[in-house]
Amino acid sequence: MIRDYFKNCEVHDWDNFYWRGYFFAEASALAYHDEKMGAKQYKKVGFGNHRFLDKDGAQCHIAWDSDHMIIAFRGTEPDQMSDVKADLLAIKRKSKTEGRVHLGFKLELRKLWVDLMKILNVHLGDKTLWICGHSLGGAMATLCASRLEEKDPILYTYGSPKVGGKEFVAGLEVDHWRFVNNNDAVPKVPLWLMGYRHHGHLQYINYGGIIKQCTYWQRWKDGMRGRWRAICKFQLFDGIYDHDILKGYSDRIKKLI
Repeated sequence: MIRDYFKNCEVHDWDNFYWRGYFFAEASALAYHDEKMGAKQYKKVGFGNHRFLDKDGAQCHIAWDSDHMIIAFRGTEPDQMSDVKADLLAIKRKSKTEGRVHLGFKLELRKLWVDLMKILNVHLGDKTLWICGHSLGGAMATLCASRLEEKDPILYTYGSPKVGGKEFVAGLEVDHWRFVNNNDAVPKVPLWLMGYRHHGHLQYINYGGIIKQCTYWQRWKDGMRGRWRAICKFQLFDGIYDHDILKGYSDRIKKLI
């Protein structure tokens, strides 16, 4: 059964934080689908203009109406070797802005950049720019936002790995809402010891499905609760299960609206 994306989003509520969290989680999930599916679902919620970029395994959907433009990057697909290579190339290289960033993520964004800028230069105008993505898509979205900082993008990422070092994070001045679901393993990489840091306002979803601001100790205890719940359900890979964009993020945030 094909999922009905953006369900209950026909009426836009841009001022509602949970609505936005759900909407862009759905957009990040929809990014895993093809051009036809993307155009159909965006049109349903009033975004009649749609483009799909696909080059050497890197993909993103761009949709816009008279007031808003959305860029949604596709995340990692394990059967795509280009995605696997991008995730593994954790060497830091000079970014296009400040500091140093993950080479694999930088190369994935490079594949789409020229075509993406052609669309933005023609169609963005004074629209509000929203950028989002899950997993690898979240990393690409963060790099994209850093390059478009002068356009005041608003960034939503879900289960995103770390993208760059301290200088990159300190220099990135965009509103970034970074969602992490309980024991999701992907935000833990690349390792802190490798010089990588997270950017953005952490929105931690606890094992009960509530977004909370937690101390390190509170998150550790909450993670243990999540692992115990997974064991009771015979889910042996809790960190992978919690990474799922639909069940781990979109469906849980939707309940908070």
